[in-house]
Amino acid sequence: MEDMDVEVENIPYSITSGHIAFLGPQKQIVFSEEGGANVLCISFSSCFYERSSKDSLFLNSQLFFNYHTDFFIAPFTNTEHMRVIFMQHMETFRLKDENLYVSAAHNAIERLILDALLYVPSDEIRKDVKFDYLHYVNRFKILLQRDYKKEKKVAHYASELNITARRLSEMTEYVLGKTAKSIIIEKVISEFKKALNFTNFTISEISYDLGFSDEGNFSNFVKKHTGKNPSEMK
Repeated sequence: MEDMDVEVENIPYSITSGHIAFLGPQKQIVFSEEGGANVLCISFSSCFYERSSKDSLFLNSQLFFNYHTDFFIAPFTNTEHMRVIFMQHMETFRLKDENLYVSAAHNAIERLILDALLYVPSDEIRKDVKFDYLHYVNRFKILLQRDYKKEKKVAHYASELNITARRLSEMTEYVLGKTAKSIIIEKVISEFKKALNFTNFTISEISYDLGFSDEGNFSNFVKKHTGKNPSEMK
């Protein structure tokens, strides 16, 4: 593989040769126009991959739901071997039998996930985490990524998940140490900071894009949760 520059949620990242990157659902990625000829991009759905509780655990891991970054990047030493598998063997399986093809693809993706999990810091892996809590919290994060511009109330996300707002906050506090409301607020503030640093939008334009109909209300929101006026955060 070769070096590659990308933008994920308007933040630039560099993926150096010999590395693999994982991106979770509902995230926008833009590839640079230069390079990329030798970059292999693999996309799949949970409907395709999730067959067992082990699969569910992998899909809900920090590879796809990392709470510190939108993009998880790990060293990858089997580049050429995996390229042969995905570029040559997969086509052979596809032509021979569809069931074989699906099984081979599943196993190959699992190999990539297992290799990358070795690079998740041990102190970031909770040994006692309740899987059902993790499942709901990650679904909440997917919904938040999709709806944060128009929906900022915990009740909306709880309703989408068919649980109570109190139950959702109980789960987020257990998994992340934060209430669901705090996570929503942090998301909006984080997106505001990204827009300030990586776009040419004015504060008024950013506030409108984030779902605020009045710049004054947005300024009060930012001031309340950061202690600073929006203009002081540039």
